[in-house]
Amino acid sequence: MARATPPEHPPEELPRVLLWRWRRNPLRRGTDLAQAWIGLGLFLAVLAALPAAMILVGDTAHAHWTKTARHQMATRHDISAVLVHDAPRHPEPGSDEAEKALYPATVRFTDPRGHTRTAETDVQPGLAAGSVVRVWVTAGGELTDAPLTPEQIRDRATGCAVLAAMTVGLLGAAAYAYADHRLERHNLARWDAAWARTAPRWTASR
Repeated sequence: MARATPPEHPPEELPRVLLWRWRRNPLRRGTDLAQAWIGLGLFLAVLAALPAAMILVGDTAHAHWTKTARHQMATRHDISAVLVHDAPRHPEPGSDEAEKALYPATVRFTDPRGHTRTAETDVQPGLAAGSVVRVWVTAGGELTDAPLTPEQIRDRATGCAVLAAMTVGLLGAAAYAYADHRLERHNLARWDAAWARTAPRWTASR
């Protein structure tokens, strides 16, 4: 008996039907259409909220960090300090890495109240004892960071705006996932009810 030979080429995969939840068909449920409209509504809401959230949060963050920088400028002082000991040397002097590297070293300085203090700060490698460096101190004489620069303010505000955009997108995705979960539970409940009505006819003795 001759065997049937399989086709040389497997049948092509049927193309996926786009926007099937909006198309009328016997298998489409009311929840499918509801899910489609919910997804579209959330997508449009996210698109509309993204620029508004980024502008609002970015402007608010920029104003906050600008105010912070002004306060830092008013309460911090740029003064000279002298190295007490030689700063460590970089293993590769003159390299690009050496130009960016900083090492902790002890410095002596006079605070805004006229008191002589010693503290540790980061300095360039290879500086000899007695070298003068610039440091920032508080009104109380404690070493601190330099006030925020306009570039740092801009970067922080931009980071906050990007974070706001990500948050809006995540909230939209979470809302869609919640709606999908609720609709799926509704479908399961309807299937259980339908099976409860149909099962006796399938299991009844004939």
